[in-house]
Amino acid sequence: MTALLQVENLTVSFRQDGQTVPAVKGVSFEVNKGETVALVGESGSGKSVSALSTVSLLGETATVGGSVKYEGQEMIGASDRHLRQVRGNDISFIFQEPMTSLNPLHTLEKQLAESIELHQGLTGPAVRARIIELLTKVGIRDPESRLGAYPHQLSGGQRQRVMIAMALANGPELLIADEPTTALDVTIQAQILDLLADLKEAEGMSLLFITHDLGIVRKIADRVCVMKNGEIVEQGPTSEIFDNPQHPYTQMLLSAESTGTPDPVPDSAPEIASTDALRIWFPIQRGFLKRTVGYVKAVNEATISVRAGETIGIVGESGSGKTTLALAIMRLIQSTGGINYRGQDLRKWSTKDLRRLRSEMQIVFQDPFGSLSPRMTCEQIIAEGLEVHGSPDGRPKRDVVTDVMTEVGLDPASMHRYPHEFSGGQRQRIAIARAMVLRPRLVVLDEPTSALDMTVQVQIVELLRNLQKKYDLAYLFISHDLKVVRAMSHKVMVMKQGDVVETGTAQEIFDAPKTEYTKTLLSAAFDLT
Repeated sequence: MTALLQVENLTVSFRQDGQTVPAVKGVSFEVNKGETVALVGESGSGKSVSALSTVSLLGETATVGGSVKYEGQEMIGASDRHLRQVRGNDISFIFQEPMTSLNPLHTLEKQLAESIELHQGLTGPAVRARIIELLTKVGIRDPESRLGAYPHQLSGGQRQRVMIAMALANGPELLIADEPTTALDVTIQAQILDLLADLKEAEGMSLLFITHDLGIVRKIADRVCVMKNGEIVEQGPTSEIFDNPQHPYTQMLLSAESTGTPDPVPDSAPEIASTDALRIWFPIQRGFLKRTVGYVKAVNEATISVRAGETIGIVGESGSGKTTLALAIMRLIQSTGGINYRGQDLRKWSTKDLRRLRSEMQIVFQDPFGSLSPRMTCEQIIAEGLEVHGSPDGRPKRDVVTDVMTEVGLDPASMHRYPHEFSGGQRQRIAIARAMVLRPRLVVLDEPTSALDMTVQVQIVELLRNLQKKYDLAYLFISHDLKVVRAMSHKVMVMKQGDVVETGTAQEIFDAPKTEYTKTLLSAAFDLT
């Protein structure tokens, strides 16, 4: 096969606080024409830095050495003019989080048109026709009606499809996909992977796929390069890497999966929270007088009960109402129907009365980097609840923070550091510590592991299990990762477009699903392995 991209002895280092920090150390690999090569490894292993260095996208603080040749031409040290010709035309990128990669102030048409006009010289109706063709190709329904939409008006899967359309706009030879499915539902993830495979076949492209999810790699890649601490520790054909891994790190990655089941809940465990035919409809208002012309039916008639020490897994695709249901239970959004917390009807409680309960109800969000204030230290973030509700046992706040940091596996000596100075797994531990510091009884875990490496996922699941066992916590566990849900949950609720389509014990749902929708979810999740 002919090598399209050749990387030899690539080194990358960054200047930081007067020091040189190495990020990539002598990496060599190649991508042949029509081939899919996967770069895998944990966060910070150098995967994305290696990919970005191929077309000099690392910024002024980076020092790049070695050789990167695209179709035999050297890219390191190439002129800006040559790099501009290659970027977008010959090599295109799909980034991990489309919501931050797409401009929130511009419509889809404007964002797609920018690249087409710049690289192809098309104008007017020809640009619009090309955009519609691209959106149709990536599976956006009724693309003409979507041209005036903004990124926030699309689902996660639709935004990722738009990013793929943007990357394909100029017919690239090499597509670099950087964690393109990490935050997507299992069914959408399967669709995106199938789409990429079909487009690769139809367009004759090569694909450099960056991920930490080895299940995806097995499905899509021809060859695999395993990275750790800036070095490739093992590479070879996909089947060889999976069937006969040689390096201990590769073996560890392949074995990293949340397994087991939670401890059973005693029959005498008290009920912590429950709902009775809970409904959350958001009014659609139009016109100058804002008349209500319809409703977005986010949740319909949801009935749920969770006991002390019990985990209820809530699963379903994006937009199914999972998070909305949890927020309504915590009385953070309006709803109709019954909500009971420890035997009390919360509908009758005023905002002032509810404030006293807030310390007992906590949330851990999906993206710790987005939910932690970048201007506050780790200590300030964790102690924020103590400032409002006071210390649970009257001890000094710093002592309480020290204890809870130790409990979640963080070094108390790092409490003066800011969120950007921690890894993704450490930031999620800070978010968990912030929730646990007030000793809550009910904790909503909203996709707490979806953006984490597999090895870190296993650690966080084990931490959550231990905390639940120690403090008899009730969890509402929202996730699209069904392997983690199976490892964490006693009962499972399956939601689709606001409706609860199936409920039961975790064993019933996973071993004998009743509805076609649940079977589809399970098939999409477990066929990736």
